[in-house]
Amino acid sequence: MRSLSSRHHPLVATCRALARARGGADPRLLLDGAHLVADALASGLRLETVAFTARARSTPEGAQLVERLSATPADLVEVTEQVMEALSPVPSPSGIVAIAPRPDASLSRVLAGSPALVVVAVDVQEPGNVGAVVRAAEAGGATGAVFCGASADPFGWKALRGSMGSVLRLPVVGGVTPGEVLAAARSAGLRILATVPRGGAAPEALDLRPPTLLLFGSEGAGLSGEILRRADARVSIPMRAAVESLNVAVAAALLVYEAARQRRAT
Repeated sequence: MRSLSSRHHPLVATCRALARARGGADPRLLLDGAHLVADALASGLRLETVAFTARARSTPEGAQLVERLSATPADLVEVTEQVMEALSPVPSPSGIVAIAPRPDASLSRVLAGSPALVVVAVDVQEPGNVGAVVRAAEAGGATGAVFCGASADPFGWKALRGSMGSVLRLPVVGGVTPGEVLAAARSAGLRILATVPRGGAAPEALDLRPPTLLLFGSEGAGLSGEILRRADARVSIPMRAAVESLNVAVAAALLVYEAARQRRAT
């Protein structure tokens, strides 16, 4: 393990660039925190560089992680607290930062689950919401997630933290257009269901057991008329009249869990 004490080292510039990267401009991830680094290691990602502070290494979790990483080709670097503040994108760094390649996923792979249950978010721009959608999708048994249109990058550091590592395990793809997703889903034989605040069928009234694509729009504008016209059916989560809409991650969780309930009952 080498040591690093200069905030002017190229590693600092690399981490800052990754923190600013948008929409897959760089094929690498910036991981912050022992939990995410351990998840990346467990998921089979080949970590390129992992930076620790002495404080982080001295914890039981940090020491165990360093031991596991020592058996991999990862470049391990011990940095000062000042350098870690420059490496980490969060206001209060945990003391562990890593760089890894993005998981290999394609739209065809995301749609290939059996039976498929794919969550698609259109124009969801808040990274925390994007991460929470992936977390809810994995927790409820979805087979994949897609983020299209103006959605935030699901592999950006904020979305990664919001997903609590789910984006490293669930097949996820971003940077595609809604048209590409709908065409691919249609070719793969998935039924396309679009969420609307009011007027759609109740979730329990729809058969969610066959291969299904669940479409969610941004909280501000929802799904466009064009997307709604291309869906096979519309679904609405019952809400009291005073409530305009649900957070997109909450809506995704409710529908994914309803699909899981129906599938367990067969």
